[in-house]
Amino acid sequence: MVIGTSTVLAAEFPPSVEDFYLPSILPWGQENNYWFTKITFLVWVAVAAIIIFFLVSYRKPELVPTKKQWIAESVYGFVRNNVAVEMIGPRGVAFAPYLTVLFMFIIVNNFFGILPFVQISPNSHIAFPAILAVISYVMFIYVGIRHHGFLKYFKTALIPPAPWFILPLLIPIEFFSNFLVRPFSLAVRLFANMFAGHMLLLVFTLGGFAMISANGFLAPVSILSWVLTIALTFLEFLVICLQAYVFTVLTASYVQGALADEH
Repeated sequence: MVIGTSTVLAAEFPPSVEDFYLPSILPWGQENNYWFTKITFLVWVAVAAIIIFFLVSYRKPELVPTKKQWIAESVYGFVRNNVAVEMIGPRGVAFAPYLTVLFMFIIVNNFFGILPFVQISPNSHIAFPAILAVISYVMFIYVGIRHHGFLKYFKTALIPPAPWFILPLLIPIEFFSNFLVRPFSLAVRLFANMFAGHMLLLVFTLGGFAMISANGFLAPVSILSWVLTIALTFLEFLVICLQAYVFTVLTASYVQGALADEH
């Protein structure tokens, strides 16, 4: 269900988790084509938009940048200087392209959640944050193994500088924290925020239609509900930017931990 559904449906069918399971948008075989839905389409739109934006911005780079070039350079510079270098150090410059793409991909997909007539983020489906978390997870483990070697990396990651007699207790905790909690928390944090934001906007918007349809005397309450929807949209915009930043910063911090010579 997307904001803009008829008032009758809004009154009879309140928002639920089922609103996130959208039908196929293909004109043929819709009963069996659940893999290409509005969500899938939005992901491809986000990928195409990011690629086209950077290609167009850097098609003819100039010493005095155009507006598009300035925006592209500002985004890359922000991630490189304030995330990659700030978290990882000078070696972070090598990871700046990936972190920039990660940041842009998340923020564009999150932005669909408040875009009129779209109003759902692909990241409100756990599958997409989970894949992003797995990519970051594999990357920081690969970086650690490549930098230290297989045995030294896992020794550094799992064995803290502590007395030998408490290591049997600490090693499982380190394993759970470093190799299980990290990808899980990355995925769930992004998913939960996008899921909750979409549900809140649905509840307040469709709730206003439901109340005014049920009883005309509830019109002032309906207006209040829609005003709160507008306020929540601005709040959701802040959450959209913050979650993209947090996901990128945490990925950079995990890479920094993998490159660190000490625990």
